[in-house]
Amino acid sequence: MNLSERLNEDMKQAMRDKDKFTLSTIRMIRSTIKYLEIDVKRTLDDNEVLDILSREIKQRKDALQEFEKAGRDELSATTKAEIEIIHKYLPEQLSEEEIKVIVQQTIQETGASSKSEMGKVMSALMPKVKGRADGKLVNQAVQQFLQ
Repeated sequence: MNLSERLNEDMKQAMRDKDKFTLSTIRMIRSTIKYLEIDVKRTLDDNEVLDILSREIKQRKDALQEFEKAGRDELSATTKAEIEIIHKYLPEQLSEEEIKVIVQQTIQETGASSKSEMGKVMSALMPKVKGRADGKLVNQAVQQFLQ
């Protein structure tokens, strides 16, 4: 079962369970997917859906920081719950140690030795960790190794 089918099934289950919050979160995600499918005039594959899910998580994390900074506890609680729901559809996240190992391997593969070659490392690295690691963590790990 691909991600789009899984989202559809979970949406139906949320309707049956009368879980309005989960239902609205899944509908927001499906809406974003549908808009993109209309733009590209085809159905999206799992990698493209993963990109959308990662983007949605990133947007919510950014909003969460702003809500917490402004002291909006009710909005931050809602946003945290949405993030948890979306995380169910992402592959298992890599630990910091696993990220560091992949970063070291990629640096060796690309032969990078300074921060000026960071773009080369990141472009080779991101497809390897797609959907399994936060871009900020990966970026920090690369900066740590390229000094």
